[in-house]
Amino acid sequence: MVTKLHLYNSWTRSLEPFVPLEAQKVGVYACGPTVYDYAHIGNFRFNVWVDVMRRVLEWNGYEVKLVMNITDVDDKTIAGATRLKQSLGDYTARYTEAFFDDLCRLRIAPAEHYPRATEHIDEMVKLVERLKARGLAYEQDGSIYFRVERFPDYGKLSRLDPRHLRSTGRIEGDAYDKENIRDFALWKGAKEGEPSWDTRIGLGRPGWHLECSAMSMKYLGETFDIHVGGVDLMFPHHENEIAQSVGATGNSLAQFWLHCDHLIVNGTKMSKSLGNQYTLKQLLDEGHDPVAIRYLLASVHYRKQLNFTYEGLGQANAAVARLRELVLRLEKCTEGLPSEGSGEGKAALQRADEGFRETIADDLNTSGALGHMFSLVKATNAALDCGNLASGEATAILAWFHDVDRIWALLPREQQLVERTIEIKGAVLEAIGIPISDDDFELVTARMQARADRDFVAADRLRDRLLKRGISLEDTAKGVRWHVDVSGRSG
Repeated sequence: MVTKLHLYNSWTRSLEPFVPLEAQKVGVYACGPTVYDYAHIGNFRFNVWVDVMRRVLEWNGYEVKLVMNITDVDDKTIAGATRLKQSLGDYTARYTEAFFDDLCRLRIAPAEHYPRATEHIDEMVKLVERLKARGLAYEQDGSIYFRVERFPDYGKLSRLDPRHLRSTGRIEGDAYDKENIRDFALWKGAKEGEPSWDTRIGLGRPGWHLECSAMSMKYLGETFDIHVGGVDLMFPHHENEIAQSVGATGNSLAQFWLHCDHLIVNGTKMSKSLGNQYTLKQLLDEGHDPVAIRYLLASVHYRKQLNFTYEGLGQANAAVARLRELVLRLEKCTEGLPSEGSGEGKAALQRADEGFRETIADDLNTSGALGHMFSLVKATNAALDCGNLASGEATAILAWFHDVDRIWALLPREQQLVERTIEIKGAVLEAIGIPISDDDFELVTARMQARADRDFVAADRLRDRLLKRGISLEDTAKGVRWHVDVSGRSG
């Protein structure tokens, strides 16, 4: 157990002790990807942080229910599908699959639910109806808008005065008429060439903000524990989520609002136009270890900007190597160590453990916690070099590294976890309309076992069978990558 967890609440602008609504159970909603392109490492800075937060909660004995949405209908996804003359479903399926591939490579534990916007239209319609009944929504030329002036707390999260808002890039540039520039679209009326749904509130599609309100409340209830997102989403997205949700229910949406700061590259903003926007695949193709990338993304406190550099990535790789080398050293030499030592190992472990627990509980201070962990790495190596580490101390230190790795996920994984990763991806692909059968799963795991047994003839035969089923495998230094051909599959 860590010491009492304190989190910085963006709603109150203060560090607060975390107490869940229900004892030992935590509901978390995370704003997930808009699947219009391949996610970049700035996106994954957020995803790794959410994963670490979830793991810290579980390490502290909480049962966590994490919900992360997938926005598969919005202006960007529609524009992309139109540009390539594809259906919205086919267009977003490619990027959805790639997103989950990257989560697996970064060892990000799966959420309990990944709701897609297009599968929750009915929930959104019901929410709009509740807002209309309360006089908080109005219809104009087929679209439906939220009346900001009737929600007194609008702007409280972002500390913006709604009376002073003007038509800027931060305010929705809807090509629709509305009563007030501050009002935002709940439901966008149908337009030629765009996907639309015929519903009780009219023909059209949901606004971006509506999606998160409807899906978070469906899976977590009208009030839940923690809502997380990037700092850039505080306004207008999270501000609008609060207005919609509280306006409809009269209850607070979340107890805690947590926001992760940006990732920059070499001290400058990351953008395609500057040529410094990296996808995970780009970095892996350059030969970088995904675990080192995970380490780097987790190494800076989430409320501080993370400056990505190749030098920093090299340092992250070295840090992961130092940890793994010590763990391997302890595993190999424990039985040959003396039964008694100088006590240095026990003292170093106690210092590291106390410091680690204190810092990770202080608003998820990952940089401080990693500092305590590597102090123990240094002290343990020194004690081993001098012959001052007892076997009991080595066993305890080794157990401690494995225990805190429940948070970091840096050490080598067991085969069972690899298989679970495959199973997770299969479930996700099936959810977006790409069928993955039990036979497919068994073939993939059987081939992995054949390679582990160095039975390469059997492994090649199984790979050929999978290829006929539309599943291609690529053996790399980092492990096996697999891909499902969405254009057509044979049995």
